[in-house]
Amino acid sequence: MDYKDYYKVLGVDKNASTDDIKKAYRKLARKYHPDVNPNDKVAEERFKEINEANEVLTDPDKRSKYDRLGSSWQAYQRAGGGGGFDWSEWMAAGNRGGYVDLNDILGGGAGRAGNFSDFFEAIFGNMGQARTAPRQGQDYTQKVEISLEEAFNGAARILRVGGRRIEVKIPKGAKTGTKVRVRGEGAEGIGGGPKGDLYLEIEVAPHPTFERVGDDLYAELPVDLYTAILGGEATVPTFKGKIKLRIPPETQSGRKFRLKGQGMPHLKQSDERGDLYAKVVVQLPQNLTPEEIALFEELADMRGL
Repeated sequence: MDYKDYYKVLGVDKNASTDDIKKAYRKLARKYHPDVNPNDKVAEERFKEINEANEVLTDPDKRSKYDRLGSSWQAYQRAGGGGGFDWSEWMAAGNRGGYVDLNDILGGGAGRAGNFSDFFEAIFGNMGQARTAPRQGQDYTQKVEISLEEAFNGAARILRVGGRRIEVKIPKGAKTGTKVRVRGEGAEGIGGGPKGDLYLEIEVAPHPTFERVGDDLYAELPVDLYTAILGGEATVPTFKGKIKLRIPPETQSGRKFRLKGQGMPHLKQSDERGDLYAKVVVQLPQNLTPEEIALFEELADMRGL
């Protein structure tokens, strides 16, 4: 039976913290997960090995026992797997009373439990498994980009997970950073625990017309000079269609008009919506004729300019 270097399996240093070990495990588990590598026996075995290493190195008792065994493994092998080898010093290091049941170390020769290797079984046996409470598998996160229109109306995405196609609904009002949970599509559980979940992390793409601030929308509203001076109407685009907005006489460039309830749906109450703010941008006439220039000059003289 070959020695398994669990630190090497996870690609971490022997002094690595539990958080570093978990981080390395999550990265490798995503890479070798059976759903990502269907019908790949090599990846399947690697995934089991990664889970086994994580099982030992994230459990303080198992990690301590494993670390103490490491330096004694060759002697253990020379002794034919335990017989004739003096375990007293190694065992005493983990038991202040000086007594250790060999079954607690070698598993009493019982058969393998679960998907763990003979090496794991030799060290921890069924007792090692029994002490491990079922744990839910790691969660996965996948970024998904949607348009602002999709955030307004709600959207759906088709994902392929382990050879299966699943449809995920993205709710109205989703914004950058919103997470959509898909239950049971994460990593396999530990010790018979349930699978983790898959989270879609939403990223809303910029829009050419609207800027989003919370659930409010902001847009520029071009208004010609004559409408701005004399008053009239301007057309404001919204995701529900165009709206006619009355422009009062002598409207200054930069003035904002609030269109209540014409913004984005609230994420948890989609029947309620933010507001739309239309900012007037006065458009000056171009390509003036000599007659038009003369009229503007006459107006300037009338106002003493």
